[in-house]
Amino acid sequence: MCTARLDRNILTGKSKHTITSGPTHQLTGEGHRLENQTTMTRRDFIFSAIAGLSGWAARQRKPQRVIVFLVDGLGADYIAASEMPVLSEWGRKGLRKIVQGVMPSVTNANNTSVCCGAWPAEHGITANFFFDEATGQERYMESSDLVLRPTLFERAASVGIRSALLSAKKKTVTLLPRGADVVLSAETPTDEWVGLLGPAPDIYSADINRWLLKAAVWLLKNRPDVGVMYIHTTDYPMHMWAPADVRSRDHLAKLDALFGEIAQAARDAAILLTADHGMNHKTRCWDLERACAARNVPIRTAISAEQDKYLKHHRGFGGTAWVHLKSPKDTARAADTIAKLPGVESVLSRDEAARTFRLMPSRIGDLVVLGERDTVFGGLDTEVETLATDYRSHGSRSEAEVPLVVYNAEGAPPAAYFKANVDLARWLFV
Repeated sequence: MCTARLDRNILTGKSKHTITSGPTHQLTGEGHRLENQTTMTRRDFIFSAIAGLSGWAARQRKPQRVIVFLVDGLGADYIAASEMPVLSEWGRKGLRKIVQGVMPSVTNANNTSVCCGAWPAEHGITANFFFDEATGQERYMESSDLVLRPTLFERAASVGIRSALLSAKKKTVTLLPRGADVVLSAETPTDEWVGLLGPAPDIYSADINRWLLKAAVWLLKNRPDVGVMYIHTTDYPMHMWAPADVRSRDHLAKLDALFGEIAQAARDAAILLTADHGMNHKTRCWDLERACAARNVPIRTAISAEQDKYLKHHRGFGGTAWVHLKSPKDTARAADTIAKLPGVESVLSRDEAARTFRLMPSRIGDLVVLGERDTVFGGLDTEVETLATDYRSHGSRSEAEVPLVVYNAEGAPPAAYFKANVDLARWLFV
């Protein structure tokens, strides 16, 4: 297991070693020093110089490439139920552990946290969707102008390293592209990529993840100048299939084989992998606006933090909801009313939720409602709906623990450093 802290110059490309010229013919670096003294023979001088140059050149090699995987929806139960020998080997030879993800346990908040190496309180992406109190509009969190911290790609660029962002979903490449030299969404590939790999499968398929990873293999083989690659898959297969389902196991087995191809294409690379959330079957959905109205409790709006444009995944339902009030005087009554609904785990004030989950207060609700393992929130035609037996989603605390793997990373911190998925690449280029 790679636990030692090594010189991060290997990853940043910075060098402490310099060459100086002058009458002493001095080479500086790790104690190598050569002086042209009259007592040294010409043969000794030549061999000493070669040795010094070889040592210096070794220390000036290119920075280690880095591949970061954000495997959407890959809870530990999926790994346990599937044959994934490559991922198992990475964990066995490197570091593998279960860590805390960001709450709400939804993609954009976690993806941004991993990419920026910061919590939502700093970078500002608190969910997939929020109510912008400054404009009075509900807004998808899919735009880079909402991201308030540097991305991994911007940090890499600051030390002269090129990077690539590859995602199954187009929302990721509008949210996190800053600083990336190559940007690819498998959902909307360019004609050039279609010419290289053929048409990409539909976003609502497992095949699109395989197409995406094949694009990563191509880049690794053909663009050696790309020093950092960030790969984000889709969780559509996890929404559709439970861990033990043969279709899920087939999807992950094929994904694992492509992990192997990626490792073969970049034997030198550090590999960092985590997930944004897990996935669970949900039995009940509450429309909190309708539920409050039926109980004569006035609120301004209630929205699911999970809501995005991929409605076939989850219908917009998630295990955390933002509730915005018409007046602060309604806080206690609204919180008490919502807390009594079956399946509600807890109701937190804005300040409590921001403090507990490291969220940006201005981008969450007056109240933050958390569902139990089997409960989600969203817009309905009635106040509550019993969900289908195969419905699966996330967003609650029950999906907030995720796997983390670090393999072949020369400069990685010790295992104790990694407590959350936020930590996966936070130590790079800083």
